[in-house]
Amino acid sequence: MQSVPPGRAARPQAVSSVAPVPTGTRAPCVLAWEQASHPGDERHSAKPSGAPQYATAVAVRVRFAPSPTGFLHIGSVHTALFNWLFARHEGGEFLLRIENTDTSREVEAATEQIQESLRWLGLEWDGEVTFQLDRMPHAQEVANQLVADEKAYEDDGAIRFRMPDEGTTSWDDLILGPIEYPNEKLEDVVLVRSDGRPTYNFVSPLEDMLDGITHVIRGQDHVSNTPKQLQILAALGAELPAYAHVPLLNGPDGKPLSKRHGAVTVEEFRAAGFIPEALLNYLALLGWSYDDHTEVMSRDELIERFSLDRVGKSAATFDYEKLTHMNGVYLRALPPGDYADRLVAYLREQGYDWDEGLVRKVAPLVQEKIATLGEFPRFARFFFERVPPEEPLEDGAVLPAAAQVLAQVEPFEAATIEAALRELAERLGLKPRQAFQPIRLALTGSKVSPGLFESLELLGRDESIARINAPGSGLGGASGSSVR
Repeated sequence: MQSVPPGRAARPQAVSSVAPVPTGTRAPCVLAWEQASHPGDERHSAKPSGAPQYATAVAVRVRFAPSPTGFLHIGSVHTALFNWLFARHEGGEFLLRIENTDTSREVEAATEQIQESLRWLGLEWDGEVTFQLDRMPHAQEVANQLVADEKAYEDDGAIRFRMPDEGTTSWDDLILGPIEYPNEKLEDVVLVRSDGRPTYNFVSPLEDMLDGITHVIRGQDHVSNTPKQLQILAALGAELPAYAHVPLLNGPDGKPLSKRHGAVTVEEFRAAGFIPEALLNYLALLGWSYDDHTEVMSRDELIERFSLDRVGKSAATFDYEKLTHMNGVYLRALPPGDYADRLVAYLREQGYDWDEGLVRKVAPLVQEKIATLGEFPRFARFFFERVPPEEPLEDGAVLPAAAQVLAQVEPFEAATIEAALRELAERLGLKPRQAFQPIRLALTGSKVSPGLFESLELLGRDESIARINAPGSGLGGASGSSVR
């Protein structure tokens, strides 16, 4: 065995040559190599058949490589986002690769869902989506060549890579710093299973080589895979990419983020009424910061400001309350027309068939009140159907008197309604809140609702009086509403 000293001459490049990355952005690696089997024997540079050819002038090319074993986890989105921001900041390329060689765990429709989730988030990728399974024949050829070169060997029908047993495998991680791993602890990993399927630790770095990936940005749970993959890449004669292992996401209890903490897939956050801009902004702040106070940043600002040197090493805590708060900030900042459009689209997506015209009229009444679009059905349902009061209404003179007053209000608009009801409260010797609460309950079914006077105006005189006169029935729809 012999080690490759730092500064060794460049290795033969694989497939498309990759343009040099600016000084300081590629991490040097120090690997232990096996001696050539025969004098003068050179390392082989794999040549794929039919592999995509990429432009050689790009300085940065990264990839996001999810497995279609389920819907896209928000932790995976976090990794994808850091890849995407880095590529866009550097003017490089962001590739999407589906790692689907493990067909036994593949979930039907997951591949399309992954792509749809990325589209919804606005994380567009460059070029066509590639599928690992399509390269399986080529991976088998490369593995057989490694056997022929005595860098791998057959074992019970499988092919194993021959790891060095002396020295260390080291790399300068762009986030974690220098990492050194003793080669004696590297097991001879399986490259190709006995059924012919290549393994992750083989086909993943192989595809990185074929695609000309310059930076592998992934979760810290992959740190232990890196020395194995570096050895395989070195055996293939590939130019080694830089590695950056981003922090993982924990729940508020400090344990890995999972369903027990709440929503964890893009589908769930979308269904809950979070909007992509807020979700991406919040995710960007988990493990990265621009400074010690800036939190709300547009997509363009994130691209301009993002850098790996400001990514932390420690796991980040996913705080659902902070995300909800940020989502509310984004919703309140939307122009009214845009907000109404988002609301209409969300309700359609979730299967509500409520009248679009009425939804648009209600939108201004709720924009400052709710933090997610998902709160709208509960908060504003009473505009579309009668809702039984959430608690018993107290007997008294307020409701009959309110019905009489509302029957006389002209015009039936928020300002005149407010003046009439405040006058009623004063006449009854009640504080406004005492007088308005039973009216709100009868009208909306809740003690918390959009503005009372605006709600009365939007429901219309007839429907409002009908609800006040029969507050506890909860029967029928809002057929009397003047806006339906």
